[in-house]
Amino acid sequence: MAPTTHLALINVFIGDIQGGLGPFLGTWLAQMRQWSPSQVGLVTTLVGAGVLLLSGPFGALVDRLGRPRLLIVISCAAILAGTLLLMPAHSFVPVLAAQFLAAAGGTLLLLAVTGLTLGVVGKEAFPRQQGRNQAFNHVGILIAAGLITFGTAHFGPEIAFWVLGAMAAAAIAATLAMPARAFNRRRAVGFKEEDEAEPARSSYAQIFTNRRLLVLAVALALFQLGNGGMLTLLGQKLVHTADNPTAWTARYVMVAQLVMVPVALAAGSLADRRGRRQLLIAACLALPVRAALSAFIDDPVWLISAEILDGVASGIIGVAVPVVVADLTWGSGRTQTALGTVNAVQGGGGALSAWYGGLAQEWFGWSGSFLALGAAGVLALALVWWLAATTEDSRSQHRRSRRDERRRAALSAEKPA
Repeated sequence: MAPTTHLALINVFIGDIQGGLGPFLGTWLAQMRQWSPSQVGLVTTLVGAGVLLLSGPFGALVDRLGRPRLLIVISCAAILAGTLLLMPAHSFVPVLAAQFLAAAGGTLLLLAVTGLTLGVVGKEAFPRQQGRNQAFNHVGILIAAGLITFGTAHFGPEIAFWVLGAMAAAAIAATLAMPARAFNRRRAVGFKEEDEAEPARSSYAQIFTNRRLLVLAVALALFQLGNGGMLTLLGQKLVHTADNPTAWTARYVMVAQLVMVPVALAAGSLADRRGRRQLLIAACLALPVRAALSAFIDDPVWLISAEILDGVASGIIGVAVPVVVADLTWGSGRTQTALGTVNAVQGGGGALSAWYGGLAQEWFGWSGSFLALGAAGVLALALVWWLAATTEDSRSQHRRSRRDERRRAALSAEKPA
């Protein structure tokens, strides 16, 4: 098989596992353990706060070790172990420990797959391949969600654990089947393949003082503050407003993933033709609209419209962020380090999202909690719109450049001939 076919298989199987139980965790804890939204939010926040500290070091590990296939196998094993340990867990500490193990594996997995992709296809083909990766990733989530939807009626909510276990085993097998020669370490970090000596890597100070990278990280943190806990909160709302909330949560996941497939493919193509900045603006714009729909609609059928927008926003973000980070750090030898750090910052927003949404629910009710999440999306949109978060100039920079050009032209005209 071609290396890109191996990438497709890997992404199909890791789609369901990289987030552990994901949105099913809150629904499962609320239904099977009778946890409140604030309890679910607290454990999710603590786990997110812990693993975000590992994201930057994990990225540095991927850059330095240069063996992403090995790291993918280790990540899948950690996710599987952590998720299965949730089944017998009832109290807070065992649930926290099991979820932390799974989340740490997911953090490393994302960076290892990105590094593997860059090492296989190179920088020029990366945007389109990242779009394909995300499309296959969402197909895998869609398959798993379908199995959970149809299996819940016969086996109960525990079916989510067994589906995840099967996908993790398949992901490990697909990774081991990929030939090692398909990966080029220099290609993965932006070094020229024909050079005999390996160039010096950029310093950490050069990476972490990159203004555009900092703006991108803050905007993504705000985006995830609004987006990260929205489906989890919606699943908990369904426990009180609908029958069979686990099945409805699975349907929403299926709808969102189904939308993400064409969106990811389109985003991979549009990243080169229309620019990265336009993609980020579209993703941030979809989030507050989705929040408003979730706030004022109670009918689970009509709430599908909100999850269509989730598919649009998340599908774009999954493609655009690694591509933008690669643009900003190419040739530095620190691409995955930078991506891991950006993921840590946006992960901080995602970790706070469940707690923030749960707290808002207790203060303002269900509608107020979703509107509070949407407000973070509005702030993210403002940052991406007005400031430079990509290699393309923002509107304010375009205006500044035009003013400078007019000023220089005026000064030239005033000079005597």
